[in-house]
Amino acid sequence: MKSLYFDVSEYKKRLKNTKISMEEKGIEVLIVTDPANMNYLSGFDGWSFYVHQCLIVMIDQEEPMWVGRGQDGNAARLTSWLSEENIRPYTDDYVHSLIKHPMDFVSDILREKGWDKKIIATEMDSYYFTAKCQQTLVKDLA
Repeated sequence: MKSLYFDVSEYKKRLKNTKISMEEKGIEVLIVTDPANMNYLSGFDGWSFYVHQCLIVMIDQEEPMWVGRGQDGNAARLTSWLSEENIRPYTDDYVHSLIKHPMDFVSDILREKGWDKKIIATEMDSYYFTAKCQQTLVKDLA
């Protein structure tokens, strides 16, 4: 059973307003990493912000996509309004790895969906989005 603080219509209204702003700025894909912003758009409420996680907001998709550590996928299922196909957990071998990074997983999703050639924006002033996150995305999507 979902545990939402607001009706789904409220989250959809917030998402719509975000997409209006994205469109005004020419952004087609927004990678949201700030926990407060993820919560604002999806309801996701988990204390897993110390591992990389994000929402991928596509200008032409009804729902954003949550990406995070596998064991936190259940929190996304319980606390967000997102459908199962938009909850994409990664395996623990991405956590603190020297050979792969969670943004590699995000990049794989972007390529899988054909979103890698879109205009992508990230939250560059978010505490939990590191320089390594940005470097990994840029490298992977070049």
